Amino acid sequence: MKRILLIVGGGIAAYKSCELIRLLRGRGHQVRCVLTEGGSQFVTPMTLAALSEQPVHTSLWDLKDEAEMGHIQLSRQADLVVVAPATADLLARMAAGLADDLATTLLLATDKPVLAAPAMNVRMWTHPATARNVARLRADGVTVLEPDEGAMACGEYGPGRLPEPAAIVAAIEAALGTGDRPLAGRHVLVTAGPTHEPIDPVRYLANRSSGRQGFAIARAAAMLGARVPLDPGRRRQRPRPCDQRDAADAGRGRAGRCGDRARDGGGGGGGDARRRGGDGRGGRRLARRAAAAEA
Repeated sequence: MKRILLIVGGGIAAYKSCELIRLLRGRGHQVRCVLTEGGSQFVTPMTLAALSEQPVHTSLWDLKDEAEMGHIQLSRQADLVVVAPATADLLARMAAGLADDLATTLLLATDKPVLAAPAMNVRMWTHPATARNVARLRADGVTVLEPDEGAMACGEYGPGRLPEPAAIVAAIEAALGTGDRPLAGRHVLVTAGPTHEPIDPVRYLANRSSGRQGFAIARAAAMLGARVPLDPGRRRQRPRPCDQRDAADAGRGRAGRCGDRARDGGGGGGGDARRRGGDGRGGRRLARRAAAAEA
């Protein structure tokens, strides 16, 4: 049994902390919770106390606890400190070394490993300031998980979702060196992203794979103890690939994603298929018309 101190940050993903506690308890771990002021807007101390069967700590100014320097004891008694969800604000305060509430004070006072599971809007996660904060925390030895990608409560889509509780549990046990690690000592090479299979010196067969499945497999293998080199392949690049409608637009003299490719002769294939059986001259006609339209 390991002792885990869970800091619940203030975000809509805080509701997943309840399932995280249940899974950790089911694995035999002891969980004590620290609930931030923002976190208390989404889940209650009573809920966390009932699930963890431990008192929940919410304030740095608790007279009974602080008479015994409770924040120091909390930070030292745990085997691992977990921050989930770790909001953009909480990550920024951790990176800056602030100690203005119970959560940040014990994070600054702890001598135990710290693991953070981020959860925030996609724009917040991709913002340069957040990237700097995450890089600084990782340089300081904090394990910062990569967020999941998907639909968010705000209606946007992208990276920033809190990882699923089962994935956080696997990361916690990997950090603690406990749990099932059947791939320990194994070397697993994972390839991800699109493939390009040449037909001849000019043409090739390809797909539009994003690589997400390969990345998920690599992460799962690493959590099971394997050493995982990852080959991302050729990731999709902008501008996006054109389609038949773009080629047709270029042929009609309208601007589109295929304009430059039509001039180069690379975008003629789609247009050729739409013209009188494709006599081999469609690409040149498209190129001339596109060039005339831009002139």
